Amino acid sequence: MIAATTLKDGIRLQHEMLTGLLGDLMINLAQRCAVVIDERQQLEKLLVDILPALPYCKHLYVLDSEGVQLTDNITQLGPDAAHFGRDRISRPYMQGIIGETDFKLSEAYISRNKKRPSITAIQVIRGEDQCCLGFLGADYDLRELPHTEKIYKETEDWRQIKGDPAIRSGVFLQQRSESLMDLHLDQVLPMMAELMMEHGIFHGKFHFSSSRATIWLVEDPFTYRILSIDELMDPNIVLAYPRHVYHERSVVPQEQIIQIFEVFRELRFADENIYLRAGSLNVINGMVGLNFSCDGSHYMRFDEFLSKNSDFWFGATSSISGN
Repeated sequence: MIAATTLKDGIRLQHEMLTGLLGDLMINLAQRCAVVIDERQQLEKLLVDILPALPYCKHLYVLDSEGVQLTDNITQLGPDAAHFGRDRISRPYMQGIIGETDFKLSEAYISRNKKRPSITAIQVIRGEDQCCLGFLGADYDLRELPHTEKIYKETEDWRQIKGDPAIRSGVFLQQRSESLMDLHLDQVLPMMAELMMEHGIFHGKFHFSSSRATIWLVEDPFTYRILSIDELMDPNIVLAYPRHVYHERSVVPQEQIIQIFEVFRELRFADENIYLRAGSLNVINGMVGLNFSCDGSHYMRFDEFLSKNSDFWFGATSSISGN
């Protein structure tokens, strides 16, 4: 499967996959529906017979040319008469259906009844004279479609996200208050580096202003631990986390972990108004995360982060503030 380079690419590739899965079946079924579109019982029987060929389909139905439903909803559990006569013309999947193609796979939407993420395939039903007789609809619950988790790979490009405008506008009215962590960085930074290099911590985040840290372990990645400043200053903490070989998937050289943390120190103290509030490192994907007092956030690869100097962060056109 081809990996997508952006989230939008991932969505596009998923649409292409689903279109390939449904396109020919919908065209063939629409041609058969055109023959019996005026006979409700025969139309519903046709949908019942064809539904097994659409294994992920939640609802199958036919609308007239005005978007009013001509059949029950045909489901895997049998016909559902509740939607007969329903006017669907204003639903999002019906918008722009008559155009360059007679087949449309909608964008994802929240279903009206079950309130679930859904997607609908619509195929125009045409008569022998090519006039529009109606529409064939097939609804899908996104949770029941074939899994596509591996289709998207998170970008490694530098990403900057601006924060709360109210915080940004008042950034020069505030000053950094010295925290307990600020006073003990000579102990805290090497301790976190030790945990990451020797004790299976693959993701660590310093919360400088609130004097705590959060860590994730390779042996238990689904939960995180909160470390107080007292715990971060106590060398005995290593006894709570067994020795663990530096993970084979780690992309950050061990010797550069403390270098990254030392840059965190610089960004914390370089300016009294714009300063680092929180910094994180993930040694598996190599990403550094930064959150500043202006509420701006940055994400970039560790090697790119180490290549930046103070001018990049605090120059005349500050990257931190986004100006």
